[in-house]
Amino acid sequence: MKAFIINRYSKTDKLQFTELPEPVVKENEVLVQIHSAGVNQLDAKIKSGDFKLLLPYKFPLVLGHDVAGIVTKVGAKVSRFKVGDAVFARPADYSIGTFAEYIAINEKDIALKPKNISMEEAASIPLVALTVWQAFIEKANLKKGQKVFIQAGAGGVGTIAIQLAKHLGATVATTTSSTNFDLVKSLGADVIIDYKKDDFEKILQDYDVVLNSQDGETLEKSLKVLKPGGKVISISGPPDVSFAKEAGLSWLMKLVLFFLSNKVKRKAKQLNVGYSFLFMRADGKQLGEISSLIEKGAIRPVIDTIFSFEQTNEALSYVESGRSKGKVVIKIK
Repeated sequence: MKAFIINRYSKTDKLQFTELPEPVVKENEVLVQIHSAGVNQLDAKIKSGDFKLLLPYKFPLVLGHDVAGIVTKVGAKVSRFKVGDAVFARPADYSIGTFAEYIAINEKDIALKPKNISMEEAASIPLVALTVWQAFIEKANLKKGQKVFIQAGAGGVGTIAIQLAKHLGATVATTTSSTNFDLVKSLGADVIIDYKKDDFEKILQDYDVVLNSQDGETLEKSLKVLKPGGKVISISGPPDVSFAKEAGLSWLMKLVLFFLSNKVKRKAKQLNVGYSFLFMRADGKQLGEISSLIEKGAIRPVIDTIFSFEQTNEALSYVESGRSKGKVVIKIK
């Protein structure tokens, strides 16, 4: 099969187009012929080596964390899927590799593709939607009537986060540039702040939840917009000790992450608010619930650009630029 790989961590090297053997399907896996693959900042960060201590991958490595396609083989113990099923997924860590023609995925990480959207739209959903689901439903327990601040509302995570928060009955504030006001308003944003002109921390107050996706300075400002007992959930770091425990990291890494997160943890405690880091995980059951919301019209995909398979390097560069509205997708088949 054709695939794009890396042979080492590098910020400057391009992905290499090559031939690889078709994946061997284990008893609890399905083989998916990939139609489309979503592109995420996580792919760029892994390529650059930003996560090499947390996710020590082996080379050659096929990147890609989002997939939509057709099941072509099933393992002996697979019970939930059959050949011909249209599916979508965020493969688990160490089992990624959607910048290719085929991928083997554990059936517990897969869901049936929503019937009312295209393969390209389906490929844009898994990683960002699972991130938002786990932030708002698992960590924040977001409730009707609460207020949530979502940074970068026009981005891949932001566009889905606004919609899920509104579905849950929250009031939503977000930051974006003036050119994206109409987009985030159409998704349900109630309070829209032009980050180029205004300081959100001077406008927002008494919020219940902040979804942080930006830098450390923005994170510290975000703590100040929360009411006592509110929570910041960060998907951009710093990782904390709770994450280290969940990930089964060594005592040394737990110590490293304690010191990395200590400053923001102390500031949060002083303000009587909470801080937690989220590194989303694959979950086919949650993806099935998200699929139902898409079919009901509560969530719609937002796609910026669809690239061809041959343009995978260009797609990754575009995502790295931070200019995309919604998601970037590669059409493989």
